[in-house]
Amino acid sequence: MFDGREPIYVQIAESIRSEILSGALNEGDQVMSTTQYATTYRINPATAAKAFAQLVDEGVLHKQRGVGMFVSDGARALLRERRREAFFTEKLDPVLREAALLGITTADLTAYLDQQPQEGDRQ
Repeated sequence: MFDGREPIYVQIAESIRSEILSGALNEGDQVMSTTQYATTYRINPATAAKAFAQLVDEGVLHKQRGVGMFVSDGARALLRERRREAFFTEKLDPVLREAALLGITTADLTAYLDQQPQEGDRQ
């Protein structure tokens, strides 16, 4: 599962974020403990704990002493807003700069987007 270039704790945190965004984890759901992560994925418990600490700092997870870690209220909206901002600044802005270099106009881009299937059209 953790075969990316980034540190394992970063991959764990990103996996939990994606589960929250997709609805696999809902607000109030309990996430696996650090021990469960360590056992399931054969990693050091400190690695999983570092991922959880990052998500707690971000406001995505919260700890209930003696019970475990849970998805915080508003986590999905928070993650969605951050990803939307990142989408525009990290992905779309470079594409728009490249389009400008190539002489692709806003009208060209709009026409292209209008030709793409919409969410409900994809099967």
